[in-house]
Amino acid sequence: MDVILDALSQVFTLKVLGIMAASALYGLMVGAIPGLTATLAVALMVPITFFMDPVPAIAAIVTMAAMAIFAGDLPAVLLRMPGTPASAAYTDQAYRFTQAGRGEYILGISACTSAIGGSIGVLALMFGAPLLARFALNFSSFEYFWLATLGLTAAIMVGGTQVSRSAVSLLLGLLVASVGIDPVSGETRFTFGSDALLGGFGFIPVIIGLFAVAEILRYCTRSVSERELPQVPQQPLYWRALCDALRHKLGILRGSVTGTLIGALPGAGADIAAYIAYAMGRRHRGATATDEGAVAQIAPATAANNAAVGGSFIPATVFGIPGDSLTAIVIGVLLMKGLNPGPTIFTDNASMINAVFLAFLLANLMLIPFGFLSVRLFKQVLRIPQGLLMPSILLFAMVGAYAVENSLFAVVTILVFGVLGFLLEENDFPLAPMILGIVLGPLLEETFVTSMMRSNGSFLAFFERPVSLTLALITAAVWLAPPLLRLWREHRTPRPALTD
Repeated sequence: MDVILDALSQVFTLKVLGIMAASALYGLMVGAIPGLTATLAVALMVPITFFMDPVPAIAAIVTMAAMAIFAGDLPAVLLRMPGTPASAAYTDQAYRFTQAGRGEYILGISACTSAIGGSIGVLALMFGAPLLARFALNFSSFEYFWLATLGLTAAIMVGGTQVSRSAVSLLLGLLVASVGIDPVSGETRFTFGSDALLGGFGFIPVIIGLFAVAEILRYCTRSVSERELPQVPQQPLYWRALCDALRHKLGILRGSVTGTLIGALPGAGADIAAYIAYAMGRRHRGATATDEGAVAQIAPATAANNAAVGGSFIPATVFGIPGDSLTAIVIGVLLMKGLNPGPTIFTDNASMINAVFLAFLLANLMLIPFGFLSVRLFKQVLRIPQGLLMPSILLFAMVGAYAVENSLFAVVTILVFGVLGFLLEENDFPLAPMILGIVLGPLLEETFVTSMMRSNGSFLAFFERPVSLTLALITAAVWLAPPLLRLWREHRTPRPALTD
């Protein structure tokens, strides 16, 4: 109890709360700009943490991360341009609310579910970190292969009812992911002699091109009468959004658990968690076009986004193993402040690490008021004439792509993939499967080749480990359950009697 009281006294000070409020505003601003990720927001602020005490420094980082993940939904919902890769899973479905004048409502849902999912992820971090970390360390290349396969299955499911078109989009994503140096053999592939392609296509420029630039091209091809922006909602719907979010508590809990577990796996993250949670929501509710069904599918995915952030801190704090690039930065800051991540951090610095956890929990709770405030401010973008808005977005997209990759080739990348994304959507090919194919392609290839080398070419090794076998069965069930259920229903349906 003394440790908890000491942690509370370290967090609830004017200095720490003021730093967290400033970090929240900064994270919301950066996350709302397409192409600027939560990792970039944190990385830019690391030099400032040199002059802070450990608790304010880590509190600032976790607050920025939580806010930036949510802020990616702002342009995704209002402009159909995901601010962060994790928002791309449900961008199309969420944007339909904006077209109906209800963008503020679905963003209110997103703020509430992000706060709930993030809080569940932090609670898992506080009370179950050692157990979940041991679970994560049991993952070998075999388990990661099946996780990647399950993620690619989710890519097919989120693409809509046209499975063949989703599969084509997914294959395009895998093809894009294979450009560059082979992760195992070191051979170059599809570079055509260009040094710029040795590292492959940058993920952030690809995202910006497929969504932001493609949307700008779509605007240019519309007639003058079709260029009106969606109606700006006049009445706030936050209370209703909060109540409706709580109605989907089971889906939010399912998404939060999924996000926490996937976030705890090194190399996974909010992107994969969002896609899998969204696919599970679509499977659970079906591809219904009603508002109620859409909320039931979006809410688990937005909860998984922020839950994965808390999950990624589990191996980072318990074993000093970064779950993603964000936690790698956090480990660096912890070491800089004299805190050595590992099992001893819970005994040698118990009050300080608990203060960090409490600050993380408070940051997620701050998502609701700060999220509602950001929605009220960002929706004013819809009042800007599109003739001014679209060129400004293109400028920000080019600057963001260059800032991330520090290369003019990134600007070429967003333009090329902008044209590709426009052509795909004009022919009813979904973009979400392509995005997840780019994310999971390297993981799938590397884990498959590594596993085959470890097993001397034996496929049975993919089913010998308990967790690997479980993931394989889940993946097979996702594919086989719908047709088997359909056959069972057809068998149960009585046939009409034959008449003479």
